[in-house]
Amino acid sequence: MRLAIAAAFALLASIGAAQAADASSLNPAAVTFKLPDKLVWRDPESSPTNQAVLHGDPTKPGLYIVVNRFKPGNFSQPHFHPNDRYVTVLKGTWWVGTGNVWDPATTVPMPTGSFVTHFGKQVHYDGAKDEEVWVLIVGEGPATRTEVAKP
Repeated sequence: MRLAIAAAFALLASIGAAQAADASSLNPAAVTFKLPDKLVWRDPESSPTNQAVLHGDPTKPGLYIVVNRFKPGNFSQPHFHPNDRYVTVLKGTWWVGTGNVWDPATTVPMPTGSFVTHFGKQVHYDGAKDEEVWVLIVGEGPATRTEVAKP
């Protein structure tokens, strides 16, 4: 998984570097890239949390890398995933909480650059308070999500 995390950071670095360089000089057999304006978002207008897949398929077994974009005021409810997920905050402050009781007032701020591990089968919730937040998520699929029953 450390290799996957390193690959994710390399991908982000290549996106930034590609903006500064002439892409026609790159050998497509050696490097591929996708500039930010070419990301395909799941539902850019109406979804409170949006997603762009950078690598793999989160619905299938295997490595996946996605960017999730939280609109201001959007939080998930308590839930868990079957596998560990590795999250890097790319933009904004992401708020993280744990436990079965949803309470955004008890969440902890994770500013841009923070790295968070969501351990498999452990209950958490997260989201954005007053600004848009982007997070990079690396994990092993399938990336299912199980909501926790409200107490």
